[in-house]
Amino acid sequence: MKSLANFFFEVGMLKRTPRSGFQFLGSGAESVAEHSYRAAIIGFTLARLDDQADVGRVLQLCLFHDIPEARTGDLNYVNKKYVQVDEQRAVDDLAATLPFGDDYRALVAEFSAQQSREAQLAHDADQLEMILALKEYKDLGNRYADEWYPFSVRRLKTDTAKRLAESIWSTDSSRWWFDDDEDWWVKGRR
Repeated sequence: MKSLANFFFEVGMLKRTPRSGFQFLGSGAESVAEHSYRAAIIGFTLARLDDQADVGRVLQLCLFHDIPEARTGDLNYVNKKYVQVDEQRAVDDLAATLPFGDDYRALVAEFSAQQSREAQLAHDADQLEMILALKEYKDLGNRYADEWYPFSVRRLKTDTAKRLAESIWSTDSSRWWFDDDEDWWVKGRR
């Protein structure tokens, strides 16, 4: 039980691990945990839209794909040009302490290989989460978001994700809550 308690504390570290790419964007901030949560919701959605995918497997891949970053930190694309991280060692060291260590190791390997349909959908969910964040920052006036968007789109694997990316980019990120019910916004009631 102690190893599981330690695992849960380690996963909690992701709440305090910043996504490092936003420092180059000049605005915005989110933790790896925040990113992983929305990526899991996106992954669930993509899997439900796909007739061939195992929804549970996609969710597992989304939830576990960034856990190594509790040990390695989040490396953005500039960091990855210069820093070599032994992610496999981080995965293996954690896996050795878990009763489901082999499953954990297999999830991270499957996500990284991007060969299975489920891994491709989980990868797309990871990228779509970034596209959503970029769109939110673009709508708040960040002029660099437009430069990042094409690179994120080029990383997408599935047609569904590509169509969804187009829809995300053309949708105002703050309009989901603001409907056309003027009476509500003036009087606070219907």
